[in-house]
This record gives sequence, C-alpha cells and structure tokens, in this order.
Amino acid sequence: MKKFFLVLLGAMMVSALNAQVIEQGEGALVYYSPKTSVTVDFTYTVETHETGVYAKWAEAMIGAKEIERENTTICTLTDVRIGTATTADYSRPHKVAAEVNVPLLLNINEKGLLVGYNLPYEPKEKVAPRKSENRDGGQKNRGNKVPPFPEEVLKAATPMAQAHAVAQQIFHIRETRMYLLSGEVEHAPADGKAMELVLAELDRQERQLTELFVGKKTVRTEHKHFRIEPESQLKQEHYWFFSEENGFTHAENIDADTITLRLTLHPQEFANNASNGKDAKKKKGAEMSQIVYNLPGSGDAEVIFNGHSLAQRTIPMAQLGIDVPVSKDVFTGAELPVIVFSEKTGNIVSISK
Repeated sequence: MKKFFLVLLGAMMVSALNAQVIEQGEGALVYYSPKTSVTVDFTYTVETHETGVYAKWAEAMIGAKEIERENTTICTLTDVRIGTATTADYSRPHKVAAEVNVPLLLNINEKGLLVGYNLPYEPKEKVAPRKSENRDGGQKNRGNKVPPFPEEVLKAATPMAQAHAVAQQIFHIRETRMYLLSGEVEHAPADGKAMELVLAELDRQERQLTELFVGKKTVRTEHKHFRIEPESQLKQEHYWFFSEENGFTHAENIDADTITLRLTLHPQEFANNASNGKDAKKKKGAEMSQIVYNLPGSGDAEVIFNGHSLAQRTIPMAQLGIDVPVSKDVFTGAELPVIVFSEKTGNIVSISK
C-alpha cells in the first residue's frame, strides 16, 4: 500500500545523509532516490540415476535390457535470466517542504520512493512466487507407497531368492492386468472409472517392483537466485561455481566450472548538460521546485559460463544517475499536474493535466 511519509519534528533534531538537514519544528515530506540491484536467476535440472538392489539379476529374471548401472547425478544449466530489484538509496534523501503554488501531493510508496505527484491510488497485484518443478522419469507422480512385497519376498533367505520372488510378483501383476483387460475375471470393476483406478494401481505396483531390478531415473528442476549490489567502480566481476555432480558449489571444488557475471557501469553521461540547462533556465527567470527526479545511468550485464555468453542485458542503474529539479512552470494553470515517476529509476514517466 502506498503511504505518505510526513516528517513532523518537534524537539527532535534529525540529520539526513548527503548534507540535508531537517530543522526543528519543520514539517516536510521525505523520499529517497532509488537504487538498482542486479538479479540473476538460474534454472538447472538435477538428473539422478539409482541402481536397483537386484540389478545383477535384472536381465535373467525379468528380461530387462535398459538398466541403471551406477548411482550418478548430472546437473545441467538450462536457463539464465538477468533482472533488477529496486530499493531506496538512503545516501540520496530528498526533503520537500510546503511552498507557494506547489501543494504537498507526493505519492510515496512503502519503500520511501517517489512514485507520483497528485496520483490516484491504484493497488498492485501480487505476483505468485516461482515454484520448483519435479519430473520423475517421465511419470507424473510415482507415489511414495511401500512396494507390495509378497510373503515369499519377506521370507527369502538370500538376495537371489528375494529377487526371484519379486520377479514372480511382477509376472503375477502383469497376468492380472491381462485378465482384467480381456474380461476373463469373475469380479471385474463395476464401471470404467473403477477399472481405471485398478489398472493405475497395478501399474504403480509393477513400476516400483521393476525399479528394484532396473533402478530408476528422476529429474527435478531447481532455481537459484542471486542479488548483486553494484558499487561505484565502472567494471566489476562476480563469480559462482557450478559442477555437474553438485550443481552450485564452492570455489574449492576442483570439478566446478566458473560462472562469471560481468558488469560494466555507465554513470549518467549528460550531467554537465543537465546542469547547464538548469543554470540557463535560472538565468531566464524560471524557478525550480523542491521536487527532484532522477536521470539514471546504465549498466551492461553479461553472464558467461565455460567461455560462452549465456545472457546479456543493458539495464538502467538508478544510483548512477543525477538529480534534476522539476520546474515550477509544471504546476501553473487551473489544474494541478498528475506526474508519474518510475519506481525503478526515479525518472519522470509522464506529466498530464
């Protein structure tokens, strides 16, 4: 919810950063210029292969050809997205006191950022968080029930005898399914839905028992989020480490490859021109209000992995900008203006009456 931040100071003395001071007993609205953080979202898959406990007898007892031979994990990067996040830059506060012909109609959000002047309130829609996805060997849901071991398996004295009993159970399930589908049973399910449920349960039991021989493969999707606060240097590099066995890991892992985020920052290039324009208006008699907006700089962001560029983007960087006051001419006329400011950059989006 957007809020109006009104600072009313009695006996308290408050000093803001950047040499701005609010005097005792003074009423003012205070807001801050925005600050841009760079976000990097990685999506990767984790593919797990597990051997079956009866793998050595898989081909002989159930005729399986495709068998998981060893326990392995394979992590693979699939997607990279470069984005931004906005916070208040507390090193750049702005105090706006009441002045003639410029009413204090500032719209300031919960972060302390200026989002509008004389702007009607509009609630924001909530964005649902990103959820992890799971895929399990192509199956929608394998279930977590215990495999239906028959009594012969539980009483078997050796692993080979257990494997033989499990194989017999698999063949029994297949035989039952065949009889159901052919209608050669005395007590068949009453309707199609019941038949569907019975067949699904038989499939689940056979799959779990078969995995004891052939093993299983599972694939899940993971997301990793990083947030970087760019400093004032023009060039910066940030590193992460990713391995096929462990996914995101530490620098000491000799099997890991380096992921590099390369940032090249560009401060606002028109600072002198904006300043000169401001001085020129003053010379002509134009007055400036206490409301200032931000002309942002920019930054080039690139994610590099194994010598290949995975993603690149040029993004506005609010903290590399300059403050420019809004002319009082904007507030003249019969109607007050409606001004929309960008929450992300602090720049003016539109002015209308």
